[in-house]
Amino acid sequence: MNNILSKILRDNRFLPEDVPKFEAKLFYEGARQRPYLERFFALLILATIIATVGVMSDSTATVIGAMIVAPLMTPIMATAAALIMGNMTRALQRLSLVTAGVVAVILLSWLIGVLYAGVINFSGNSQIVARVSPRLLDLVAALASGAAGAFCLSRDDIADSLPGVAISISLVPPLCVVGLSISAAELDSAMGALLLFITNFLSILLAGGAVLAILGLNSAALNEVKGKARRNAFALVIVAVLLVAIPLLLTGQRVSRNARTEIQTQQAAEIWAANSDFEVEGVRSNDDSVYIVVAGHGDIPPFSDLVTAVEDLVGRSLNIELEVIPSQTFINTKTTP
Repeated sequence: MNNILSKILRDNRFLPEDVPKFEAKLFYEGARQRPYLERFFALLILATIIATVGVMSDSTATVIGAMIVAPLMTPIMATAAALIMGNMTRALQRLSLVTAGVVAVILLSWLIGVLYAGVINFSGNSQIVARVSPRLLDLVAALASGAAGAFCLSRDDIADSLPGVAISISLVPPLCVVGLSISAAELDSAMGALLLFITNFLSILLAGGAVLAILGLNSAALNEVKGKARRNAFALVIVAVLLVAIPLLLTGQRVSRNARTEIQTQQAAEIWAANSDFEVEGVRSNDDSVYIVVAGHGDIPPFSDLVTAVEDLVGRSLNIELEVIPSQTFINTKTTP
């Protein structure tokens, strides 16, 4: 096994002649800088509009399209590469571009949210719900995606996989959710989506930088800046990742607890309604509050029995809200003359 890993690393290590071509993919300097910035912000604005509209219309396909268009991963990966090569000036320049891009995305999506205020259901929109409660699993997936992105960038023959990496490590859509949430004064949702972006950003820096280091980018680049600044920078990234992992763990526990409560409430409500003409249409849990929707006709079983059944099965006291939807049947009877 060790021999196989050693061979893989040896076959894919950076050579000094690989570095200029790799740098050309990530660093646009001199006469190339202005055209790159123009194209970067043009694509970023278009991706923001696409992603924001996709989130507002709850369209998965539209949001995925925005992920592919968005150019934000390139300067983040460039920051990681600059840190590995020990070039702090380049790292700060790319980080400044990332910061400007983040601010631009949030402001534009906020503006769109203001213009179309009141059209988003924050509790029922799957594109929003999926991005406001990041979990520790999202950090694991982001780290793997960051590593995959760095590996794809390092090798021209597998660069076709980069769009898949862009989809797996979402950057612009969470920022669009931040802007839309701020426009609707949904600050909890904004903080959750921002946490997801920070998770993905730090994962690219950490995992992407680790892969580039393992592949020998630093030694191939023959950098003049020695390792102390680089080690300090990555130590800071590691600390930040560990700090981010804390709220991710707490959020993951909360999401898992709510999911378990919903399943148990569904079971209890179905038993409660079994001997009536009502059926359970949906259950939603939010911490210690549960919302249950039933539909049917006739006499409904006592609500107190439902509360008792749910709390006994869940094992704790809950604030339970029940919505009863009357069932109506319309029949068009045609008689033959």
